[in-house]
Parts: sequence; structure tokens; C-alpha cells
Amino acid sequence: MEIRKEIIALLPEVTKFRQDLHQIPELGLQEFKTCQYLKGALASLGVREVHEVLDTGLVAVFRSGKPGKTLAFRTDIDALPITEESGVAFYSQHEGRMHACGHDGHMATMLGFAKYLSEHPDEIIGTIVLIFQPAEEGPGGAQLMIDAGVLEKFKVEQIVGLHVFPDFEEGVIACKKGGMMARNGEVNITVYGKSAHGAQPQQGADAILAASAIIQGLHSIVSRNLSPLDSAVLTFGEIHGGDAMNIIPGKVELHGTTRAFSDTVYDKLTNRVTTLANDIAQAYDCQAEVDFNHMYRVVDNDAQMVDALKVVAGDSYLESAPYLLAEDFSMFQQKIPGLFFFVGIRNEAKDAIYPLHSNKLRFDEKNLLGGIQCYVDLIRVLNEKGA
Repeated sequence: MEIRKEIIALLPEVTKFRQDLHQIPELGLQEFKTCQYLKGALASLGVREVHEVLDTGLVAVFRSGKPGKTLAFRTDIDALPITEESGVAFYSQHEGRMHACGHDGHMATMLGFAKYLSEHPDEIIGTIVLIFQPAEEGPGGAQLMIDAGVLEKFKVEQIVGLHVFPDFEEGVIACKKGGMMARNGEVNITVYGKSAHGAQPQQGADAILAASAIIQGLHSIVSRNLSPLDSAVLTFGEIHGGDAMNIIPGKVELHGTTRAFSDTVYDKLTNRVTTLANDIAQAYDCQAEVDFNHMYRVVDNDAQMVDALKVVAGDSYLESAPYLLAEDFSMFQQKIPGLFFFVGIRNEAKDAIYPLHSNKLRFDEKNLLGGIQCYVDLIRVLNEKGA
């Protein structure tokens, strides 16, 4: 895919957008400075129709007057609670906060796209809706935007989103039909035992011992209760319990994550977690309380929309493997057909090798131009018959 000169001309402003936004990272539903910056940028680009949604979300609308679909393009705008160590000159000015998932790049892509549309109104077909969505990292801003009526109000028919991705080399546009990213949930297990002196264990019920057995037992679910052909993950990343080394604790908390590529597998996994946790706890004279926070659904790409992406990406297109990462863009896909794709940013010579959510994540803004060109060309292709 050769980037057109009109889109290459956007690079200085896209770079400024990205580097400005990188310096003001904010957590989900707290993106007040980010929202103000976006509003100012859209105004400077001559975008006349901008709607505020929730406290920090925005929707910009371009109406062509030409018959065509109402297409939405979505960017996330929030950051992560991470202290930056990327070494870039435009590092985060908000201590303990960083755009470590590339959302600064996503916003810059969208602003570059908005600038292009403003300067080339003749290329707009139907209605184009740009969604600046808060809280992708949590608690799930996509569903909040849906609940606020964004899709219905603007009569959106299809939606498109992207993510910079360091697994793929610069210049790559990667995607796949169907399930590309996993459904996820948070699992919280509280094990209740009976506290006792460490030298008199027979007088208590050891919640730490029960919790240890629960973790080991639950890991048998993926290997023994699910088909080897079904991908799933169960990981516990936090354990909290105990106050002193010589006291058997009466309470231990476990916190983890679950991932799967289908609702059927996800439901079986979570049901087995509840059953096994309770049964194992009882075997140790303890009790288990299991609670799930069911979060995002499978990123399930519409086949015809993926075919459209292949057309516009040309020789830059690469078939992606499925990833057990999660993305709340999937919530939009529960309502309307959607397309979500990856934009490669990996470049070892530039030390752009770090994974998403790394405090060293870095990339060259020129890679954002490929996303902008895909967005521009998708307007035409998605409006062609059968797309």
C-alpha cells in the first residue's frame, strides 16, 4: 500500500497531535484535559458538528448530502496507571500515567482523518461519525457510549476501529475474519477459613492452604474440561491474605482474569471455576465466594468488511492470528457489523519493540498514516455494492 501524497502531507500535524496527547495521559472517565484538547483540535480543523457524550467523550459528524451509509470510526482516548520509561522527549507530564497502549496514536490517527475529511469534503459519502470514546481500559466506555444512544442517535450502520500493534512490522495492516480478540472477564475469589495460631493449626481452617489448592485445581479446567481445540486462559495475578507469619489467616482473596474466543467456552470456564472453587474450599473446611465481572465480548470481524480492508490495504495486508487480548470495541460489534484491525509499528532499528502496556512502548508517527489511508479508502469501498 503506497501512501498518497495528500495523506503524507498530514504527517507534521499528526505527529504534533500524537506527541501533545502523549504528554497528558488520563485514566478512564477522567480524560478532561484530553477531551478539551480534542475539542480544540477539531475546532481548528473546521469541524462544525461536535457532540459531547458522557463527561469526556466526543462525537464529530461529517454529512455529505450524497446517498450512502452512515459509517462510524472509533478511537479510544484513555491511558494506563503506568510510570513511563520510554525515553522519548515528549514523555508523560502526568506522573504515574502513560499512554502505554497507543491510544495517543489512535487519537492522532482520528484527528488526521478529520483533517483530511475537512480538506476533501468531495470524498465523503453518506455520513461519517467519528467517536472519541473514553475508558477502553476500564470500566468499558464502549458500552457507556452505546447506552448513551450514540449508535441510535446517528443511525450508525457499520463501525471501524484500529489498534497500533508491535507484533507486526511497520507498514503492515493485519486483520482476520471472525474472532480476532477474546472475550474477557475478571474473577474474584474470597476464601473464608478460621484463624488460629500457626503452632496450633488443628484449631483453625487454613485459608491460605485452601487458596493454594484452589489455584492449582482451577488450572485443570483448561487442560481437562475444555476441548484442546478451544483456546482459553485463566490467570491469577493477585493473592492477598494473612497478617503475620505465625497466624493462620481466616481470609484470603484471589484476583484473576479469564479469556476465551466463544461465549460457550467462556460460560463453561466460568461455571467450572465456581463449582471447583467451592468444592475445593469445602475439602479444606473453608468456604469460597466467587464473583465475576464479565467485561468485553469477542472482537468478531464482519467478513465483508474484512474483504473491504483487504482491497484498500493491498499488499500491506497480513492475515492476523487470533489474540487472547481483549478490546471493548467488541461491544459495538454486538449491535452492528464492525471491523477492527491492527497497524504494525515494530521497528527493531528504532527500538520500537516493546509490547502493549509496556512502560517503554514507542513508535514512529509515520505508521499512523497507513491507518488514515485505510479509513479514507474504506468510505468508498464500504459504500460499494455488497460491502
